[in-house]
Amino acid sequence: MANPQENLDLVNNETNKIFLKVGKIQESGFKSEDVKRKTAVLLLGAGRVCYPAVDLLASSGNSCCQFWKTFLEQYAEDWNDIEVIVASLYLKDAKEITEDIANATAVELDITDSEKLFMYISQVEVVISLLPPSCHLTVANACIELRKHLVTASYINDAMTLLDEKARNAGITILGEMGLDPGIDHMLAMKMINESHLQNRIVKSFMSYCGGIPSPESANNPLAYKFSWNPAGAIRAGSNPATYKYEGKTVKVEGKDLYDSAVRLRLPDLPAFALECIPNRNSLIYGDVYGIGHEASTIFRGTLRYEGFSEVMGTLARIGFLDAEVHSFLRNGRPLFRDFLLELLKIKGVSSGSTIGEKAISESLISSGLCKVQETAVKVAKTIVFLGLHEPTEIPSSCQSAFDVTCYRMEERLTYSKNEQDMVLLHHEIQVATPDDQQTECRKATLLEFGTTMNGKSTSAMALTVGIPAAIGALLLLTNKIKTRGVLRPIESEVYIPALDLLQAYGFKLTEKVES
Repeated sequence: MANPQENLDLVNNETNKIFLKVGKIQESGFKSEDVKRKTAVLLLGAGRVCYPAVDLLASSGNSCCQFWKTFLEQYAEDWNDIEVIVASLYLKDAKEITEDIANATAVELDITDSEKLFMYISQVEVVISLLPPSCHLTVANACIELRKHLVTASYINDAMTLLDEKARNAGITILGEMGLDPGIDHMLAMKMINESHLQNRIVKSFMSYCGGIPSPESANNPLAYKFSWNPAGAIRAGSNPATYKYEGKTVKVEGKDLYDSAVRLRLPDLPAFALECIPNRNSLIYGDVYGIGHEASTIFRGTLRYEGFSEVMGTLARIGFLDAEVHSFLRNGRPLFRDFLLELLKIKGVSSGSTIGEKAISESLISSGLCKVQETAVKVAKTIVFLGLHEPTEIPSSCQSAFDVTCYRMEERLTYSKNEQDMVLLHHEIQVATPDDQQTECRKATLLEFGTTMNGKSTSAMALTVGIPAAIGALLLLTNKIKTRGVLRPIESEVYIPALDLLQAYGFKLTEKVES
């Protein structure tokens, strides 16, 4: 592997342009020692969540902004403007992020090119990786070798955990799970739990709900759901098994039963929202992460959707629309969506020129036993028609499974239009009691955030609630407010106290409430 120091002379002119853009400096005849270098952050990735992080970091000179006013007054005595380098596999994607941001530069980078990766990392103080989770290990190892801090918004997996000692020995922090979920959920949970413990309260129950869903006016389709990115990951999550603890009993839900386990949910402080909750993977691990496994008889984490989502998705799964195996029907010529629907529903005798509508679909669902309730059958039929899964048009050859077909149609039909907004809702409820159980309280924390449109540019609530925490993590590392080294989650007070403060300064609507 190349020594990063050997690359510096070769790219001196390039890096001067990127890292030393202060004022109106002429590139010709410029010497790096003539001016103080800006603080630099490398952001890897160019997806939707990147823009808010870049925009915030590169706007550090705007001290009039409430966020920067709070940050400069409370967390940074001596501060330089930040130059953000956005690196993407495709230069045009990085340029789309940086085109309207003065202190941001786009570069092309394939992280498998270790020489270029090391070159860019060597020139910055902190790296933010918003790449797919599978890429983080490569970046983390480079950061350890070059002794640079790293921030990600992804779950810390076993492979990343194994880097803890190496990161500590290198004197760096790898701050993972610094997004929404995981991220802000950790921060609010630990604040509530630690405050309860300081008041000699025992946590009896911890329940957490989080979801990225359309704003009410944008939930304008039969599924009441839309995707702001490729739907494959979200759809696959519907087949993950789940485990949680309820009133002392461990409950396990198989993946095939996940949608059927959804329950109706109403939040008293948000009575206008008709929601449901789906168990989210293994909740039990958070008993250990949050230090409440020995005291809480209920530990539950769930995913929020609008009511009715799960009964439709569960029925689509029973029909076979979520099966990921290669389907023989799709390998014969160029089949039509309508014919594939007939194949899955096992409807025979329909002539090739005829159409199939909502009534026929719903009747088939009832007669086949795929739906037992007429109302559900109608909802599913409306969803199938809305997605165009009944249309006499050809299925693309890239679709080799029913899952592929469903993802293809959902990506086409369940996307946000230019002026539509998404919504993020995160809600924690913990029941606490005195050691003698004589006094009990319910403590609640809620985040409600909507997507924004400014100057003709739309930013989703999901992008804001993932990108902004990652940017704040970088700022806390730049100012040495986070002193713990190694692999870290935002469950430590040195992270979550300033981070929550800065999230509110940014404008996030975080509320807390205590009820006796």
